Amino acid sequence: MSSQSSMGSYVEPNKEFDRDMNYIPDRITRDGRDGWPVEPGRYRLIVAKACPWANRAIIVRRLLGLEDVISIGYCGPTHDARSWTFDLDPGGRDPVLGIERLQEAYFKRFPDYPRGITVPAMVDVPTGQVVTNDFPWITHDLATEWTEHHREGAPDLWPADVRDEMDDVMKRIFTEINNGVYRCGFAGTQEAYDSAYERLWAAMDWLEERLADRRYLMGDSITEADVRLFTTLARFDAVYHGHFKCNRQKLTEMPVLWAYARDLFQTPGFGETIDFDQIKQHYYVVQTDINPTQIVPQGPDPEVWLTPHGREALGGRPFGDGTPPSPER
Repeated sequence: MSSQSSMGSYVEPNKEFDRDMNYIPDRITRDGRDGWPVEPGRYRLIVAKACPWANRAIIVRRLLGLEDVISIGYCGPTHDARSWTFDLDPGGRDPVLGIERLQEAYFKRFPDYPRGITVPAMVDVPTGQVVTNDFPWITHDLATEWTEHHREGAPDLWPADVRDEMDDVMKRIFTEINNGVYRCGFAGTQEAYDSAYERLWAAMDWLEERLADRRYLMGDSITEADVRLFTTLARFDAVYHGHFKCNRQKLTEMPVLWAYARDLFQTPGFGETIDFDQIKQHYYVVQTDINPTQIVPQGPDPEVWLTPHGREALGGRPFGDGTPPSPER
């Protein structure tokens, strides 16, 4: 998620929303083919708990037990037109990188970087330069390139036996749901909104059916596909239902998806990464063309996420050997 050209300018009049998917393409790999080798302690993952795309990386890092291998820095929930900022840290500076704005790490490598300053971003600590902000590849590579540093019992988030189908499932989840809620919220015409709304709910109905007889998207264990879906579902009733006008139903009114979302929320590595206050502050304060008053709603009550879900009856277990990640450090 990026800071835009001017704070609050997210809707382009008379147009449908089109996400800019051009990111810094470098990857951190085992063989270092892009010049960035896997190296414990070298990189810092910069995130914001408010952002669903960054939330993926927070979860994957936790599930794989990479907390002592890749450090993490948290931006605050709001930003201005220039950049995400470290206003949660003492003095407003990231304690490792020593910067006030994520923009500084981008400009240190690309002085004229022309695109949005986005999270998540991997930063090379020795040079202070951004390495990549390509969020789908960041989590993919944490799961596949950093395997020597995974905790014992870490889940296989990209299982080979279902990978082709998983690619198709994740593509549909991204286009129709992860990005679909934004197409509704940032639609510049009634027609664009109506089309986005129909596409979103067709996909939500597909998921309600798919998850009726399987505990997770790909079967009996958690994969990257579940992580990608979860971060949108976690924000659905708090933000997307009202703020983005995705209001056919609340998530709590879809029995299967709501139970599935609670199952994940109550799984170590998921629920503790969710900060509903920061999530609401971001959307309702920053996106002023949608919410010009910047009033942040008080509800919904987050305690509902801790109610029984009953998904254990479908079998399966979240982690390969049943071992959850250790408590968050």
